[in-house]
Amino acid sequence: MEVELLKKLVSIPSHFGSESQVSEFIGSYLEEHGLPVHYQEVEGFGSNIISRLPGKKLTIVLNGHMDTVGLSSGWSRNPWGELDGDRFYGLGSADMKGGLAALMAAFVELSQLPRKKRPNVIFTAVVDEEGYSRGAWKLIESGELRGADAVFVAEPTNETMMLGARGRFVVKLKLRGKKAHAARPENGINAIEGLSKVLSYLPRIRKRKHRRLGTGSYCTLYFHGEADGLSVPDEAEAILDRHVVIGEDWERVASELRNAASKLGVRGELEIGKFERPTPEMPPYLVRENNSFVSAFKRVYESLWGQEPEITYGQSVGDFNYFGAYLGVPTIVFGPKGANWHSADEWVSISSVRKVKQTYVEFFKALGTSKVNSRLRR
Repeated sequence: MEVELLKKLVSIPSHFGSESQVSEFIGSYLEEHGLPVHYQEVEGFGSNIISRLPGKKLTIVLNGHMDTVGLSSGWSRNPWGELDGDRFYGLGSADMKGGLAALMAAFVELSQLPRKKRPNVIFTAVVDEEGYSRGAWKLIESGELRGADAVFVAEPTNETMMLGARGRFVVKLKLRGKKAHAARPENGINAIEGLSKVLSYLPRIRKRKHRRLGTGSYCTLYFHGEADGLSVPDEAEAILDRHVVIGEDWERVASELRNAASKLGVRGELEIGKFERPTPEMPPYLVRENNSFVSAFKRVYESLWGQEPEITYGQSVGDFNYFGAYLGVPTIVFGPKGANWHSADEWVSISSVRKVKQTYVEFFKALGTSKVNSRLRR
């Protein structure tokens, strides 16, 4: 089931902002298997898919996103699906239609179990993960996930358990200098040169180190400044990516940039602000390695595959940041092996998709047992 689902999902173009067709397919597929479907409209982006499977006690959310980035150049395989051995090539195959297919197949299989042998399960497929996470935020903001005990996301983790991730701020810098004739630059304040000093200094800014999430980072995404004729340019602006770890907040980021400009003797008026976005910022989050859900998942994985899964932590952001930080419940990311996401010849391992599906099914069966269920509810 999961392989045929993967093929169909990849064959449907679903660049973020154009998810309606794939959303309709997912909803129709679940309905054909007797599952109730709620289409939650996200204006301009199609609909989230929400399907609830009643069980007992615990409520677990399964989540995946249905959108992809745009089609890049350089593809040597069919971006709408091509199988070669264990590798299935296609746009979004790894990120994350392979994981989404595994979740859909697992959810359908769980629906065939007696109600008393499974927890409550909420399957969610969301739009706009690759943009501003409008779909995930709509889920949280609407209260559809109220009462959830944990969230599992099937992003491609190469079958590792990801227990947290760095967060992210997008920073907008603007330096206002002083205009003067370019033949007499000493009479002005060159905004391009001043802001360039700050950007060049970014790697030297001391950032907090976290024992699990590592260290934050800076990356300049955009820079612009220009002169008005033969004049000293009096304005320049830049946009920065600032990945952060737990303990680094907006006040700290703004302060370290102001301090850098002061230390470098940058003249002019420096404005530091957040780049405007339609959804909230993405804070870092962390799940304890001794968390009960983590321990239960490890036991199931080991019983199936003979060893515990590797524990990892995300370097970048995704919908999981919203669930972990704003929904405030353990958010565990576990998905299939693959490569080249966001680039040409993206692929996902067919055998890994099957393995991920089986792991989720057996984990939910374990959660349905009285012994495990009661322990996790403590």
